[in-house]
Amino acid sequence: MVGKTLEELNIGDQASFTKMFTQADVNLFAEISGDLNPVHIDEEYAKKSIFHKRVVHGALVASLFSTVLGTSLPGCGSIYLNQESKFIKPVFIDDTITATVIVNEIIAERNRVVLGTVATNQHGETVVVGHATLMPRK
Repeated sequence: MVGKTLEELNIGDQASFTKMFTQADVNLFAEISGDLNPVHIDEEYAKKSIFHKRVVHGALVASLFSTVLGTSLPGCGSIYLNQESKFIKPVFIDDTITATVIVNEIIAERNRVVLGTVATNQHGETVVVGHATLMPRK
């Protein structure tokens, strides 16, 4: 797997990754991260929340951007410098999320690329938006 250099990138280039989040994914993330907020892991607690059922950790959903950025665009060898995310809608257990990144800006003099980041659910609803800055491989 070889990532793209700055010279190989163009404004508008895009790549995506799709994943269904299971309860096992959420439990593993809770264990690894230490985020044991009951809205993610306790059905009875979650029923009383504003969501009325368990939700996937926002950071877990946003991690799909890292998958795309590190494996596809710009890909292997790139360095992730910054991510800004806004959580628009909750993601529930067994939702299927597609994370898409789009090259928005190329800063040649600094070897940087700014990509828009958008995650949508299986209904086509936007759940997370933002942008990421990366340093592609030389």
